[in-house]
Amino acid sequence: GCERCQCRGEDKQTAILYTLLSQNLTCRPAHRRCLCHQRRTVCLRTPHLTCQAASNVLGKTVSFMKNLLSFRLLPREDQLLLLESCWVPLFLLGLVQEMVTFEVMETPAPSMLKKILLDGQSQQQEPERTQPTLAAVQRLQCCLNSFWSLDLSPKEYAYLKGAILFNPDVPGLRASLYIESLQQEAQRALQEVLQPLHPGDQSRFAHILLIASRLKSIPPTLITDLFFRPVIGNADIIELLTEMLYEINSEHLAP
Repeated sequence: GCERCQCRGEDKQTAILYTLLSQNLTCRPAHRRCLCHQRRTVCLRTPHLTCQAASNVLGKTVSFMKNLLSFRLLPREDQLLLLESCWVPLFLLGLVQEMVTFEVMETPAPSMLKKILLDGQSQQQEPERTQPTLAAVQRLQCCLNSFWSLDLSPKEYAYLKGAILFNPDVPGLRASLYIESLQQEAQRALQEVLQPLHPGDQSRFAHILLIASRLKSIPPTLITDLFFRPVIGNADIIELLTEMLYEINSEHLAP
């Protein structure tokens, strides 16, 4: 609820209108839209263009995994665990590399008449989808801006993706020691690339890994709700990623 929000006085007339029009209906109390910074919900300003660009990046992200022989040699169970654990930071790194930018706007509120007429009906048909908050999106954009400021080369991107993908700390891995060796190999290759490109910047390697760790803190639900929920509906994003990875034709999934 918004009882403690400083914006509790907003939309007062709307709340009164709702009370007057729905006083004879047996429904739950109206929930006013919270306008404070932390809870304000947002959506993409140009969903068609942004979702298409995001889908292209996601396809390239999965192709990156499929084209790595060292990844294909892993047990299938380990492949799926790494996919589920690492797809978000790899996807975000792809957004940075492809220079995909996006803008958000406040989520449009449903009309008061629609709320009154459909109250108690739409909730039974399908669960209400979560919406990204403005604060969460701003944290995401801050992480992306930090990477853009690094101006990574194609080789730096490639080896950093390998270091992110082969994460031996993912619980349940059968080949964790082998995966750890792959991560160390990718990190050594990244260091070797940095030396001739940035000979005077001894801290660049640590700086890159630090910013990469921030990408791992971005919740998958935020990325799914912001970039893919408008396209896939209620479909499970991990099932779709698995389908893409193994080229399975599953027509039962939502478009």
